[in-house]
Amino acid sequence: MSLSVHIVTPEREVWSGDATMVGARGIEGEVGILAGHAPLLVRLSIGVVRIQAADGPVRAVVDGGFLHVTSQEGVTRVDVLASHAELESEIDQEAARRRLEDAERHLQENDTETAKHEVAKALARTSLSG
Repeated sequence: MSLSVHIVTPEREVWSGDATMVGARGIEGEVGILAGHAPLLVRLSIGVVRIQAADGPVRAVVDGGFLHVTSQEGVTRVDVLASHAELESEIDQEAARRRLEDAERHLQENDTETAKHEVAKALARTSLSG
C-alpha cells in the first residue's frame, strides 16, 4: 500500500508526493495517518502538518482547514485542504517573529477571537522557523 499526500489551498498546490506517515493536529487532538488508514475527515486546528516523505521529512503550517483520507485500489490518499498553508522552507523567520510580536501586542489591546487566532497563526510559523 502507498500513501499519496496533497496539501492544497485555493491559490496553489503547496506540496504533493508519496509518504509513509502524516501527522496533524485536529480540533479534537492529534491524528496520525499511515497507508491503509480507514476513510476519515478531520477539521484541522492552526498548526503544523508533519509528513514523512520518501525523500525526507516535510513540515507545513496550515491555518486550519480539513484533512481528508480516502483509500482506493491499494492507495491511501491524504488531502490537506487549507485556506492558507506554507512549507517550512517558505517561512521568513524575521517576518514570522515580527508577526508574532504584532499579534501579541494586538491581543493585549483587543482580547478578541480574531486576535487569538492571529497569535496562534504566528506561533505556528515561529515554531517552524526556529
